[in-house]
Amino acid sequence: MLPLIQRIVTEDKKWLTEEEMIDCIAVCQALPGVISINTATYVGKMKKGIWGAVFASLGIILPSFIIIIIVILCLSAVGENPYIAGAFTGVKAASCALILYSAFKLGRQTLKGKFAWIVAALCFGAIVFFKITVVWVVIAGALAGIIRIKVLERGG
Repeated sequence: MLPLIQRIVTEDKKWLTEEEMIDCIAVCQALPGVISINTATYVGKMKKGIWGAVFASLGIILPSFIIIIIVILCLSAVGENPYIAGAFTGVKAASCALILYSAFKLGRQTLKGKFAWIVAALCFGAIVFFKITVVWVVIAGALAGIIRIKVLERGG
């Protein structure tokens, strides 16, 4: 949903600029909960205040909730159908592709310079290979940025 939200918010409706959307994604990623819901709530709040946040959140949650209820009712009727299992395999693969696309697009927009790419690669490695919690990786990334600024201010 994130690539879809990003395209609608920045390109189609022009509610936020690309930079504002990047800030939105960064804030929403750091918050607990589903990023698409957090993003919709953030954009709703930015555009129409508290009521915008409420209705944007409902707009994201209700369709999924209704679809899940319908799917549960249908799945109990079809049981162990191999076609349904195959469809779910394809849906999961497509979902992974959307997430990778979103990460790639966000990386190209935000990672400016070698330092940012190195920090991103190190953070990715810390999460994937060393199973470090995302919270600690975000904190470490922030500290790395602060240290870099301090070093640059001293002329190093």
